[in-house]
Amino acid sequence: MRKTDFYDIHIEHQAKMVDYAGYTMPIQYKNGIIHEHKVVREKVGIFDVSHMGEFKIVGPQALDLIQKITINDAAKLQKWDAQYSAMCYHDGGIVDDLLIYHMGNDGYLLVVNGANVEKDYAWVMENAEGMDVEVMNQTDEIHLLAVQGPKSLETLQGLTTIDISVIPFYKFREGMMLDEYMLVSRTGYTGELGFELYFRNNKETAERIFNSILKAGAKYGIEPIGLGARDTLRLEKGFPLYGNDIDHTTNPIEAGLSWITKASKGEFNGKEAILKIMDEKPKRRLVGFVVDTEKFIARNGYKVFADGKEIGHVTSGNQSPSLGVPIGMAYVETEYKNPGTQIEIERKGKFFPATIKKMPLL
Repeated sequence: MRKTDFYDIHIEHQAKMVDYAGYTMPIQYKNGIIHEHKVVREKVGIFDVSHMGEFKIVGPQALDLIQKITINDAAKLQKWDAQYSAMCYHDGGIVDDLLIYHMGNDGYLLVVNGANVEKDYAWVMENAEGMDVEVMNQTDEIHLLAVQGPKSLETLQGLTTIDISVIPFYKFREGMMLDEYMLVSRTGYTGELGFELYFRNNKETAERIFNSILKAGAKYGIEPIGLGARDTLRLEKGFPLYGNDIDHTTNPIEAGLSWITKASKGEFNGKEAILKIMDEKPKRRLVGFVVDTEKFIARNGYKVFADGKEIGHVTSGNQSPSLGVPIGMAYVETEYKNPGTQIEIERKGKFFPATIKKMPLL
């Protein structure tokens, strides 16, 4: 397993390390997932997410390639814009969800999920064949930190020459922070005010930046946060996780991603299949739910029942530190998707009651 340049810092802060996306990453630190979750919701936390993948796309047909491989309309992007999107196969199944950054004359930066870097890069290169475009996998060159929480702005503003207070949601700027040139993006996977910091250079620089942010945020209660809290934070906000809630067997319409599916933009991979699904209506939908009994966590793959029949399966589930109850997401037959619908989740022959809720759950 690979290590990010922040590995020694994770060990210093007593992180429990796990194998994730080809890297050894912190799942939690000494105070645990629930504590870390609340730190981000109430104060500020810093995440090492350097396992994520970055592809730079340049050339006369850079936009043409992005329009072909993604379902959102990248033609609307101006310099300094970020966009949430997804790539689909020709049958409408999801290759990955991703972020697109419009870098002006420097082209575009695509940020993909860490577990999918090799697969995604191969897919992009396959689609780029014959086009006047250059695709560069810069994953190994870029460090990525996420500083998230209500106090993230106060923590970072004194460290940079960029006025980050005026960066709108899903916009970014480039400039100096802690004497290093960075892309500072007003994005994140927590649902809180937050920023994602992209920068290059060596391990020494990476450690200096991480520790300097910790020092600057100390008066606001900053702590390093692991992947465990990252999962509970995103689940409360209904953000899908590739490999659980979306994958090659799911399409954007049933996954609740119609809002980023721009079928009128022109041709793109999976358009014909997606239009057919839109016309015929999806047979299932991704929904959120709250478990109506204590001490039961619905895990990926558990079967969902209603009216005495199996209607779907759980994709994600965990205890919600903010709500104090178990929550989750599941695919269910479309007729059962409405909030308030009573369902049961089966585990080893036992059935546990739950209620479908509108997402986000928090």
